[in-house]
Amino acid sequence: MKSIVILISGRGSNMEAIVHACQQEGWPARIAAVVSNKASAEGLQFAAARGIATAVVDHKAFDSREAFDAELARVLDGFAPDVVVLAGFMRILTAGFVRHFEGRMLNVHPSLLPAFPGLHTHQRAIEAGCKLAGATVHFVTPELDHGPIVAQAAVPVLPGDTPQALAERVLAQEHRLYPQAVRWLVEDCLALDAGVVQHRDGTPQVTWGG
Repeated sequence: MKSIVILISGRGSNMEAIVHACQQEGWPARIAAVVSNKASAEGLQFAAARGIATAVVDHKAFDSREAFDAELARVLDGFAPDVVVLAGFMRILTAGFVRHFEGRMLNVHPSLLPAFPGLHTHQRAIEAGCKLAGATVHFVTPELDHGPIVAQAAVPVLPGDTPQALAERVLAQEHRLYPQAVRWLVEDCLALDAGVVQHRDGTPQVTWGG
């Protein structure tokens, strides 16, 4: 049985979706821990209430990003993770940290990458006149929001959309997409060739939402 460690900085709604899916769908895995850079993160309470180990590594206690990442890696390694999941973890990770967990760390980004990496994705999509927006699950690489794409979910950008309204629809799709992608990684269903990820059984890697 594989071990999953999830990193959060706040409520962790994607973390909640992954925990529920893992338990309800009977994955060959367990959520070994939920780790945050903030002791106040609401998601820690959710995890603890379900008997999941929690840990806090406060980034403010470190003089550099490298020092923080070194301690974070040490804490994560203590849980022997086969899969590391970033679920609203609001820290930019160093190249050394990323390389340490290379091939087993996933992130979800609220845009159809490679469009709109970084912040304010929904506002930027609306301003650009996009007719589709969405979410992307990708392997984490040292280049921010540019790792190999595992799966995407698309939603229409509606007339009169606000960034908040679009964000809510995209987040609903994230709650479906991210658990599925994590399960694929757990079950060794993904093949990576020349930077392109394919599902070994040809399962579609794109979903459509309203």
